[in-house]
Amino acid sequence: MKINWFPGHMNKTLKELSDKVKLADVVLYVLDARCPISSLNPEFQKLINNKPIVFVINKVDYVNLNEVKKFENKIVNENSKIVYLDSTKPNSYKEIILKVNELCIKKLEKNKLKGINIPLRMVVIGVPNVGKSTLINNFAKKNKTEVGNKPGVTKSTQWVKVDGNIELLDTPGTLWPKFEEESVALHLAYIGSIKDEVLILTDLVFEFIKELAPLYPENFKERYGVDVINKEPIEIYEEICLKRGYMMKNKEYDYERGAKAILDDFRKGKLGKIVLE
Repeated sequence: MKINWFPGHMNKTLKELSDKVKLADVVLYVLDARCPISSLNPEFQKLINNKPIVFVINKVDYVNLNEVKKFENKIVNENSKIVYLDSTKPNSYKEIILKVNELCIKKLEKNKLKGINIPLRMVVIGVPNVGKSTLINNFAKKNKTEVGNKPGVTKSTQWVKVDGNIELLDTPGTLWPKFEEESVALHLAYIGSIKDEVLILTDLVFEFIKELAPLYPENFKERYGVDVINKEPIEIYEEICLKRGYMMKNKEYDYERGAKAILDDFRKGKLGKIVLE
């Protein structure tokens, strides 16, 4: 299944980000806990240069954290820190502040000696639908930015002043021009980083079942009452449709309705804790 989605506003955002990052003290790089490696945008590294980074592994309520932490060495380096959190939980941002202070200790001490109080500026980046705007609203303790469970809600960059000595720059979720690996594109499509409208959802869910049913048979059995062991993906797909009543009047399977329901279950955590990588 070939997937590519790189609308014009993403290209524009990548060009703008270079200047925005230069103004920041720290980069908050938000990744989805269900696929932290797939949600690393290779274009971002060119823009970040040597800026300190706090990698925010978001949506940890959807995963077994021990499964995700095995990727830590592939993500962090000597000029970065990592935080695992659920950005919908009040005050979870405080873990980020601790890491930012560690990375910026020299600047903070220098400003203190000079008796000046300059706000720390942080630019928030990530692929679509990983929870960047929700994170900023967590900092602000109110809805400073528009959020939504779909890609493309944030359309432009905006500096947001939040409580304390902090300014945050929310940026539109941005992908990259071409996916080198099909698995990366699929994982991003599963989590909703790619617009459903540009995908063939029935094909996407077939791939989803093919990849994940053998790895998480109990999740499928608990959610749908379907035993997936030693069954072909199409058999599992049709059994789910039958169990849930996703059938047409002519007794044909309503694959489209089934696809939307299965994706919705996964994206909302109703299919249990799943790590895609």
